[in-house]
Amino acid sequence: MTQVYNGDNQLVPVTVIEAGPCPVVQVKNAKKDGYNAIQIGFSSQKPARLSKGELGHLKKAKVDPVSQLREIRLPGPPDQKEGDILGVSLFSEGELIDIVGTTKGKGFQGVMKRYRVRGGPATHGSMTHRRVGSIGLCQTPGHVFKNQIMPGHMGSVRRTIQNLRVVKVDEGKNLLLIRGSIPGANGETVLIRAAKKARQKAKAA
Repeated sequence: MTQVYNGDNQLVPVTVIEAGPCPVVQVKNAKKDGYNAIQIGFSSQKPARLSKGELGHLKKAKVDPVSQLREIRLPGPPDQKEGDILGVSLFSEGELIDIVGTTKGKGFQGVMKRYRVRGGPATHGSMTHRRVGSIGLCQTPGHVFKNQIMPGHMGSVRRTIQNLRVVKVDEGKNLLLIRGSIPGANGETVLIRAAKKARQKAKAA
């Protein structure tokens, strides 16, 4: 993340995302495959690090070796063809987008960090400072209910941040400057799509 000045000379926090180039590796349609989708690649890779099957799949679309593939379903027949390049030119400044990514992994955590419970007494002989407290019943039904908060694995889950605004588009370096933060650590791969609830936000405004 960094910060830039907008047209009103206001300091805006932004996240810099390298968005492309993403070649179209495969095109699927409802008649042949049962659904409409395109498969895109990202990040160049050494041919020696790919299997023969992967290299053949990429060679069929005349695409250089890439390290990542992602399939995107479409509501209608795709307009793209195999070998087309998708880049930041698809987006414009001021547009609302959604970012889909995987959050940072925190490992095994207790309930105070995982669910922000207040914890028990700190003094007067208490022995349950950072524990969850009562989780069951001594009477009927006498068992722990489902979805009870417990210590456990935290993070590393798929999350979508909606209605983030594009502050700047740098086509020369394939960079997007997005207002706000996005899920994941530095270097993580995310999916950028047009905002699905942009109209609802516009009506509310």
